[in-house]
Amino acid sequence: MDDSGWWRRFQDRLASVDALPQLAVLAVFAGLATAGVMLLFEYAIEGVAWLLRGEDSESFHVTPAERFLAPLLAALAIGLALGLSPADSRRTGMSHVMERLARHHGRMTWRSAAQQFFGGVLALGAGLSGGKEGPAVHLGAAASSLLGQALAVPNNCVRSLVACGSAAAIAASFNTPLAGVVFAMEVVMVEYTIASFIPVILSAVTATVVYRGFHDDAAVFVVTDSGLQSFLELPYIVFAGLVVGTVAAGFIALVKVFAGLEKWPFWLRATVAGGITGALALAAPAVLGVGYDSIEEALAGELLWPTLLLVLAAKMVASAACVGVGLPVGTIAPTLVMGAMLGGLLGQAGNAIGLGDPSAPALYVMLGMGAMMAAVLQAPLAALVAVLELTSDPIVILPAMLIIVVATLTVSQVFHQRSVFFVALETMGVRYPPDPVAQHLARTGALALMDRNVATLALPAARDEALAALAGDPAWVAITEETAAEPAQPWVVGAGALASSVDRLPEAGLGPAHTPGARRAAFLDCNATLLQALDALDAAGVDVLCVRRLRSGATIGVLTRQQVEHHAAIARPPREAS
Repeated sequence: MDDSGWWRRFQDRLASVDALPQLAVLAVFAGLATAGVMLLFEYAIEGVAWLLRGEDSESFHVTPAERFLAPLLAALAIGLALGLSPADSRRTGMSHVMERLARHHGRMTWRSAAQQFFGGVLALGAGLSGGKEGPAVHLGAAASSLLGQALAVPNNCVRSLVACGSAAAIAASFNTPLAGVVFAMEVVMVEYTIASFIPVILSAVTATVVYRGFHDDAAVFVVTDSGLQSFLELPYIVFAGLVVGTVAAGFIALVKVFAGLEKWPFWLRATVAGGITGALALAAPAVLGVGYDSIEEALAGELLWPTLLLVLAAKMVASAACVGVGLPVGTIAPTLVMGAMLGGLLGQAGNAIGLGDPSAPALYVMLGMGAMMAAVLQAPLAALVAVLELTSDPIVILPAMLIIVVATLTVSQVFHQRSVFFVALETMGVRYPPDPVAQHLARTGALALMDRNVATLALPAARDEALAALAGDPAWVAITEETAAEPAQPWVVGAGALASSVDRLPEAGLGPAHTPGARRAAFLDCNATLLQALDALDAAGVDVLCVRRLRSGATIGVLTRQQVEHHAAIARPPREAS
């Protein structure tokens, strides 16, 4: 398709940071693709559960031997299958998505998506301790990223589509559209811009509508009688936040311990995690799978403190093992289960010490869920919104805000722990989130800033060819050498400089040595972001880039270091910029 076609203009427009109409259209398709993948993933998990146990994925009414062997053998199978892949290509879940954003501008692969799909289906269907949301985000982000790559959109747009897919995945898997939006922006992208929010919201809404076409739109958890009885309980809620933050820090530390086993063969690490899960399931069957049934029982006040304590400890160790070694399961659901158990314990403890007219157990269960999720993920707003949407109970807002803040601060300021997702990223040597300047440059494509008024010349070029190139009154002339192999490093010269020297060119042809002001340049893919452009300038040691379409090899614009650095200065703090 030529450069004048409507689709090419549509693609090029997406390079701009304010291409909201075009990105909104793609966001709807990203939401549709993600919803379809989520439904397929969910049905596949249920299919495996019925094949293994003859019941749904939340039920584990099986013999002790089956409770032990199912997660052990599933982990071994996953370990052997993924162990055949290089370490950097078998990573799954949200940490993988964040790593692809940091290093590959959101470009994900079919192979990693397939590994996540089949690995997640087997892991969750067999009962390994984890959630659906990690695989869901990976699959949603991959579906949206692959859609962008298939359409050959600029890389800054691919990044936005990854955010759309992440939000749509959370929205569909939890039936929580608002939490999906906040989660994608607060945890995955770690940025808040209007240009990002609008397409992400559209994608989440689209995925939720499709999901509700196959499921009812009721809240995941039904809660009754959950109001705060007295403001005199607020000091106790602060104390509860300290306790939840301490337990959350312990969970993150456990994840780090298991992540530190990276020198072991992957199949062995996976088998150890499966064995730990199976062994703990002998004493606490609730440790298996996602664990939403345990949350429902805790909300209903059906669990006594010994059971709450046992499930909390077992879920904490089993989930840390599965997440830490890199099995394809999620982290959010375990934090909700742990938070519910701990919240139930704190509620019963409050009743035991006599808080006057204590609130119903359901309140502390919900507070524990929100606080644990916020503390482990270091995502207070996403956790607050998630609990509100999961329970459809706005009464919890005030105490939830208080306990979430206290728990989050306890983890970050008292125990100096970062988000559990950063544990895996640290083992990869990935700095996350990127600095504000890098994020700003990654949001804009080279197509949006380059000078399109460029002519091209291929060496050797005669004087009349140079005059023909100048006839169109270009601002720049890109000079390349015609070779059978990859094009040599190009030259770029201002049209004025070339025009002033064209009469002195030798009859043998044009060469950079005969053109005052000619500068060495480097090639840049037209889909690159400005961050990639800056990296290309530094890597080649030049100050100008020839932007070209890879398929045709045609140079379509010139981008200078001065343009990129001027754009970067917008994102720098005033003192740094000066």
